[in-house]
Parts: sequence; C-alpha cells; structure tokens
Amino acid sequence: MAAGSWGNLRGLLSGLVVLWGSVGLMACATDSGTVVPEAAGVELYRLTEEVLKPDPGPEELPELGESATLEDFLRYAALNNAGLKAAFENWKAALFKIPQVQTLPDPRFTYAYFIEEVETRVGPQRQKFALAQTFPWLSKLSLRGDVAAQQANVERARYEAAREKLFFQVKKTYFEYYFLGRSIVITRENLELLKFLETVGRTQYAAALGPYSDVVRVQVELGKLEDRLRTLDDLQAPTASMLNAALSRPADAPVAWPKSVPAVQMALDDVQVIDLLVRSSPELKALAFAVEKEKKAIELAAKEYYPDLTLGLEAVDTGPAEMGSPADSGKDPVAASFSINVPIWLGKYRAGARESEARHAAAAQALTERRNTLIADGKMALYGYRDAERKIDLYRDGLLPKARQSLEVSLQGFEAGIGSFLAVIDAQRTLLEFELSLERALTDRAERLAELDRLVGETLPRVGIQSQG
Repeated sequence: MAAGSWGNLRGLLSGLVVLWGSVGLMACATDSGTVVPEAAGVELYRLTEEVLKPDPGPEELPELGESATLEDFLRYAALNNAGLKAAFENWKAALFKIPQVQTLPDPRFTYAYFIEEVETRVGPQRQKFALAQTFPWLSKLSLRGDVAAQQANVERARYEAAREKLFFQVKKTYFEYYFLGRSIVITRENLELLKFLETVGRTQYAAALGPYSDVVRVQVELGKLEDRLRTLDDLQAPTASMLNAALSRPADAPVAWPKSVPAVQMALDDVQVIDLLVRSSPELKALAFAVEKEKKAIELAAKEYYPDLTLGLEAVDTGPAEMGSPADSGKDPVAASFSINVPIWLGKYRAGARESEARHAAAAQALTERRNTLIADGKMALYGYRDAERKIDLYRDGLLPKARQSLEVSLQGFEAGIGSFLAVIDAQRTLLEFELSLERALTDRAERLAELDRLVGETLPRVGIQSQG
C-alpha cells in the first residue's frame, strides 16, 4: 500500500470519529442523552451506583446465642439467606442490562481484496477498507433503556418483597418457637401440680380419707398432660429446623428459646393501614412497574415501523497509473455511504405491537387482581390483630386472675376437707388452658402485626413497645 493509502485510511478513521461525534450530539439533542425512566430515573441511578459498587466483602454475621434478639435473627437472615441473595443478584443483573440496550451497535469494518485489480485511469484498485455504523431510529435506544430501567425497578421491588417475605417467615417461626417454649414451661408446671395432687390423693386414700376414684382421675389427667408434653418436646426440633432454614443455617443448628415476643400496638387505624398498603406494598410496586414497562414496550413496538440508518466511509487503495501520468495518479478514492433497512413486513410489526398491547393489558389486570387480594389479606390480618388484642385483655385482665383464684380456693377447700378433689382438677385444667390461650393470643398479635409489615412493605408505626410473655 502506498504512503498515500495509509494517509487516506487515517482520514477514513478520523472522518468516522467526526461522524460518530456529530450523530452523538444529535442524539443528545433528541434523546436527552442518558436513558432514565421519567418518573424515577434519578432514584434508580442513585441505587444503581449503590448496588453496583465494588463489594467490600461479607459482613460479619451476628451471634445467635442465648442472648440473641429478634433483630439479630432478622439481620442474620438478611445477610445469609440464599433466596434473598438470589433476588438481589436478579436486581443487579437487570441494572447491568440498561447500558447494554441503550448503547449503539458495534461498528462494522469491512476489508475487500481485489483478486484481479480493477484498472482505472488513475491506477489499479487493489483493496478497499470500509467502516459503517448503524444508528437506530430516533428514540429507539432511549425507549429500550426505559424498558430495561423499568424491568430493573420491577426486580428491585421483587427484591424488597422477597426481603419482607423472609422477615415475616423468620418472625412467624420465631414467635411460634416462643409459643412452643412457653407451652412446654406451662405444661411442665401443671404437670408438677398434678403429681403433687396424685401424691395427696394416694395419701388420703391410704388413710381412708378419700376414694380411689380421685387417684384414678388425677392419673388420667397426668397421662393426658404427659402425652401433650411429649408432643411439644418432639415439636421443638422441626420448629427449630424451620427457623434455621429461613436463616440458611444447618437444620440441626442449636436455637435458643426466645424469652418474649414484642407487645406493641399500632399507631394507625385500619383505614390508614389499608391506604398505606396500597401505596407502599412492594408487590404492587413490582406490578405497577411492570405496567409501565409494557407501556414503554408499546411505544418501542411502534418505532419498529421506522428504518434504522447506517452511515459509512469507504477508502480504495489505488496504485499509480501504469500508462501516462494523470494528475490524480495513485490517489485513493474515499466515499461516504448512506443506507437504511426497509421495514416492509408490516404483518410482523403489527403482531409485535399487538403483543405489547396484550402484555400491557395482562400486566394491568394482574395489578388490579393483586391489589384486591392484598387489600383482603390486609383486612384479614387486621381482624386477626384486633381479635388477638381483645383476647389478651380478656385472659390477662379477666379470666386468668379468676382462674388462679379459683384454683387457690379449690385447694384451700380441699385441704380443709370441704372441697372436692374433682373441683381442684377442674380448676387446674381451666388455669392451664387459660395460660396457654394468653400465650397464643400474644403470639397471634405479634404474628399478625408482622404479617401487616410484610403486606405494607415497611414497619408500621408502633406505640407502647415493651416486652411481654
């Protein structure tokens, strides 16, 4: 290749750079430069920088020993749960998709060598070089970026929903584990009382002060309580394994008994909770972002009717003229090219547009259906929460004090010889059921509040936070 050829090739490259720069400036003027979704672009890209920054390394997991609190379990789950990590990686993957779809396609370099040189007046043409760049129709790239950005928003909301679902799973299992522990303690205490009553009954029977039927009756109650206690003891391992599963720990990892459940009241009324649920639910946000994504997809499908533009530059390596000495001997010609694809298959593009419209309609219907379902779930959870509060007041402030008083009076009457053994056993059985019912109500209230947190997607305002159990 002659020295002039290399010069023209450099000119070709320089010309293409200028061409790219000019079209880029035009794109900035028409497509607003960086592609972001209209409503939440700034927030999305702030989160993109936060999510995609270099990983500083794994955060230390909290110790889950005897003094571990519910917050420690939640933090452990957030850092270690495999399903939540998967949802986070899906969000990251969606963020990485944005720059891929809003970037121009790679330029195309073409080289051709003439097997037989083409003789021209100014010299033989020996080889040629070409560079071409395709530019999608105006706003195609920005719309593709909008679609990808909305999908990233969908994945972000799904991650938040997965986190809230995980937290609810941990809380619910933690509270059930607490209730199991309290049930075991209460049952053992009542078992000790029955063993004492059996001893008293045997003593009275031996002294001919009481019938043998009293001994048999207390033994029947003992057998029932011992069976219940064995069932509760056997339930400890599977319940702990469920909690470990949510934490991504080995199934047989030791789990200390929770000492209490949070006894709290909401600072919002039912109407405010439902309103907050509709506005803040991550599940509804994910579906709403999906609707916006399909809306952008409809706009993008409409752009497929328009052609894409391809601009190019071509230089031909030309040798010196073999006959005569023309003025342009050996000069390499450079040509600029312009081409467009011809979108003639209208049926294909109409089908694509209808597909996008159908997907948008499906997403909108899914949003409506899920909103109705979540509102119903929220109202049911509110009912469970209010019902548990009512039962707590009933058992703690009314029935339990009376049941304890009844057992005490029955024991005193039995010891004085004016009460029946049956009355003592009935009073003990009633006290046991009331104590378990109070613990069940405390657990139910905590679980329903945790469920409301999950549905809303955030911790509801609380008042009167204390420990009770």
